[in-house]
Amino acid sequence: MKKFNIRKVLDGLTAVSSSSSATAQPGTPRENDVVQETLQSEHFQLCKTVRHGFPYQPSSMAFDPVQKILAIGTQTGALRLFGRAGVECYCQHESGAAVIQLQFLINEGALVSALADDSIHLWNLRQKIPAILHSLKFNRERITYCHLPFQSKWLYIGTERGNIHIVNVESFTLSGYVIMWNKAIELSTKTHPGPVVHISDNPMDEGKLLIGFECGVVVLWDLKSKKADYRYNYDEAIHSVAWHHEGKQFVCSHSDGTLTTWNVRAPAKAAQIITPHGKQPKDGKKPEPCKPILKVEYKTTRAGDPFMVLSGGLSYDTVGRRACLTVMHGKSTAVLEMDYPIVDFLTLCETPYPNDFQEPYAVVVLLEKDLVVIDLGQIGYPIFENPYPLTIHESPVTCCEYFADCPADLIPALYSVGSRQKRQGYSKKEWPVSGGNWGQNTQSYPEIIITGHADGSIKFWDASALMLQVLYKLKTAKVFERARGKEEKPNTDIVDEDPFAIQTLSWCPESRMLCVAGVSAHVIVYRFSKQEITTEVVQLLEVRMQCEFSDVDSPDPGGDQTPTLPTPGASSSPQESEPPTQPSTGSNSSDGPRDNIPCLQVRSSPLKQSPGYQVELVIQLVWVSGEPPQQITSLAINSSYGLVVFGNSNGLAVVDYLQKTLLLNMSLSELYSPSDPYQRQPRSPRKTRQPSGALCDSNDGSNTSEDRCKSPTSDAKDNSFTRSRSSSVTSIDRESREAISSFYFCESFPRKGDSLVSPCLLVGTTQGSVMMVALSLPPGGDQRLQQPVGIASCGTMAQLKGGVLTMALLDAAGTLLPPSYEPWYDPNASDEEKEKSRRRRPASPPSSQEGQDTQFAVLCSEKQAKVVAMPSQTRLYKHNITETSFVLRADVVQMAGTNCITCFCANGHIMTLSLPSLRPLLDVNYLPLTDMRIARTFCFSNLGQALYLTSPTEIQRITYSQETCDNLQEMLSELFTPVETPEAPNRGFFKGLFGGGAQSLDREDLFGETASGKASRSLAQHIPGPGSMEGMKGAASGVVGDLARARIALDERGQKLGELEERTAAMMASAESFSKHAHHMMLKYKDKKWYQL
Repeated sequence: MKKFNIRKVLDGLTAVSSSSSATAQPGTPRENDVVQETLQSEHFQLCKTVRHGFPYQPSSMAFDPVQKILAIGTQTGALRLFGRAGVECYCQHESGAAVIQLQFLINEGALVSALADDSIHLWNLRQKIPAILHSLKFNRERITYCHLPFQSKWLYIGTERGNIHIVNVESFTLSGYVIMWNKAIELSTKTHPGPVVHISDNPMDEGKLLIGFECGVVVLWDLKSKKADYRYNYDEAIHSVAWHHEGKQFVCSHSDGTLTTWNVRAPAKAAQIITPHGKQPKDGKKPEPCKPILKVEYKTTRAGDPFMVLSGGLSYDTVGRRACLTVMHGKSTAVLEMDYPIVDFLTLCETPYPNDFQEPYAVVVLLEKDLVVIDLGQIGYPIFENPYPLTIHESPVTCCEYFADCPADLIPALYSVGSRQKRQGYSKKEWPVSGGNWGQNTQSYPEIIITGHADGSIKFWDASALMLQVLYKLKTAKVFERARGKEEKPNTDIVDEDPFAIQTLSWCPESRMLCVAGVSAHVIVYRFSKQEITTEVVQLLEVRMQCEFSDVDSPDPGGDQTPTLPTPGASSSPQESEPPTQPSTGSNSSDGPRDNIPCLQVRSSPLKQSPGYQVELVIQLVWVSGEPPQQITSLAINSSYGLVVFGNSNGLAVVDYLQKTLLLNMSLSELYSPSDPYQRQPRSPRKTRQPSGALCDSNDGSNTSEDRCKSPTSDAKDNSFTRSRSSSVTSIDRESREAISSFYFCESFPRKGDSLVSPCLLVGTTQGSVMMVALSLPPGGDQRLQQPVGIASCGTMAQLKGGVLTMALLDAAGTLLPPSYEPWYDPNASDEEKEKSRRRRPASPPSSQEGQDTQFAVLCSEKQAKVVAMPSQTRLYKHNITETSFVLRADVVQMAGTNCITCFCANGHIMTLSLPSLRPLLDVNYLPLTDMRIARTFCFSNLGQALYLTSPTEIQRITYSQETCDNLQEMLSELFTPVETPEAPNRGFFKGLFGGGAQSLDREDLFGETASGKASRSLAQHIPGPGSMEGMKGAASGVVGDLARARIALDERGQKLGELEERTAAMMASAESFSKHAHHMMLKYKDKKWYQL
């Protein structure tokens, strides 16, 4: 595990810190009034916990048939290990070179990895966090193939030069025994045979080694006599070789799509040549060549025909056909199409012994973007249901949110509706990769991760106890009409691809209200229901938001153009009577600019909505005078108020989703002015002027939520991620345009000096302004649905450097005041049940609070954090977070019974600040920003949890809690469990008598230093690994670490003693049985003569 150099800041030094300002201000609390803070630096430590998802760019795979553990290596040097559902592990080779091959030391709790940089490594899997015990780096030769026989300590390594070296896996030293390519082939070919592509020993004779060279030559090498017994020649290059378990035959796969079967003692000619996918000509000629068969496996069964499994080999006329796995069994050939190219496959067998009937039962197929396991025991070869969370990347992830410590009933509710979405037709058998054990769950709180995707889908994941399991999937694109063909593609799109991509979302776990914003400037409000309904007409609200340019900046083009002015009814009320098509005021003719047209068309047919999240309201921004709507940069929903608010570079809009009306549509310039003429009145869309330039950036679907990723104040903002269709707005104008960056609903003091608390909305902008908007809500019940909600802008409350990222409110004791909410009730339930649910609504805070400054407003921007006293609006504390970089993500989170601010900077630093005094508590240089994906998906959650997408297919979870770091060893799953190795196959009486069984070989006599001498020192360099202590160093430090190390050492020792005890008991039982059998035989034949036997 990676260790981090943590710079913890001494609490006592913050008073004199140059970057932190807590100077006395008018209204600042006196020394004895300051909130007593309990968080200290000791509460924080940063470490990685687990990685979920499909291994990115996989390159190799191995399986331990006794431990039942699967290992996958990747092109970036990562190693992912999988056992039963919930048992996962991630390790990383420091060099980052691609993993070309993996070999388990079967049932030994160890794994050998071979890398593209010509190094091999031995991993210890007997600890929670695997570590490298030894490494060997080859200097003069490139590694191409490795083979480790079952229950052997000698590893064969084939090289590009055609030589084979032998490594002792216990000491990781090279043997002096080398098989040179020229000795192996002698005069059988005139040229170099190419790299070694295969090595395996004869299943029945360990002394015979089969070596496959790329050119098509196969050599059976006698290890004792150090010479070749037989050589087998074929004209086509070899890709793989597989033995029949009796050791009399082997099969080769070739580059022309053929399979050749050879009898060991008949090297002159192949016993059989077949082209599985070749068309057989009638005139007896050779079949047409096919694509290479990249791998073949030959597995036998006691009861029936053997299985031959192969990848590749399709005919060349199948252009565009997907990758296939072919299973040949007897006379039947099944061709199984895969969704992605095949990287590797393994046939899982009942026995680890190569000289016994293999009894294959499944095939694990590693694809470029998926892992499939096929059941060989059922007709039709169904696949197993995959228990791992490998579908994160089913559609690219565009946004991510993390919720720790959710309401306890949420996960069961989501699981119950999500379980109905599961596919049918899976194998009835248990998932075959079933090794390892779960860790101890020391975290009892529920955790949920929500991912938004490019295809408009949203997935809810159960992330409790360091595991990940998909709960429920919501498809937001169902609300819209889909273009059936290219000619029908709507020309109102503002993005070329993925028009339904999720840009941002707002979720209230308590009320289960969900609000999502997509890249096509659309917002959808969802309610959660356990009952299925059919919505005849989807409720639609169209909003016209446009830029307000001054006449100097944007001169009127002149002429008699008078823009059509929509009536308030057309834009601010849902279209209930007519299908939600383009409004009558919209124009999309070829001779005029598009106007009042949304980017997507809401479906007009009835919508069947399954139990789960159901559409309540669709809000769409429309084109304005030929300019597309700006993408939504910020979004918030409040279930207690029944309001949704969203904003972009044009301003903000507030929608009452209960009354389905637009309450406010205000430009940023109007927000700044407290003397708004429309105070406390619902606003219909304002009158339009004719702007010549109204367009900012519009993302493509693969890079959404860019506002979180870039600092608007930074001159080095990367415009390659944005795409504009307007030439009338220069890039300088775009850079300077202010946009809404964050919202926060709260119960606070709307104006300076107010004595009454009332519902409010805090609005933050990309230029660092924080403004207060007062909300006037009608009483509950029927009046709430009939009377309008009043809204008034109260002007700027504070100004910060950089765009505002997050805002929160604390009470006088420093406790977080979360936004109020309405408890969940089923919208489709009976009125009685709804009333019961609504009566449980928590009491709102008292409306009158006497005295001065009873709240703290916490404000955090890309550059600094401030704490402002309310209602006096005086700054109490300020901390400059960064001067040279900018904050990408900031959140106010609960931690150790109190609250703090967490920040992730573009320079890779993760920081925490205390509240309300903004003392620095943690500053770790964790991860430099390498791509936009990390910036777009990084999020913090309560109780010291955080995550980000480390690759397009994987989520990396981290913790910044000292307590979680201390408990990590207990929480992580165990890969290795003591299992008895199955008994070797019985040789039988006659085979033992006449030598027909498997021949053993004392490899120590052949490969040891006494027999073969020392290997050349310059050939490879031995590097001792960090060993088994590395995992504990990452998880613990100081005394705690010593105790943890001692405890783990004792555990491992106890485990070994336990194994020894079990083996001794088994040997004693075996000896007793043998004694009884021998005594019985003696009594039976005691009085018989030799000729009577």
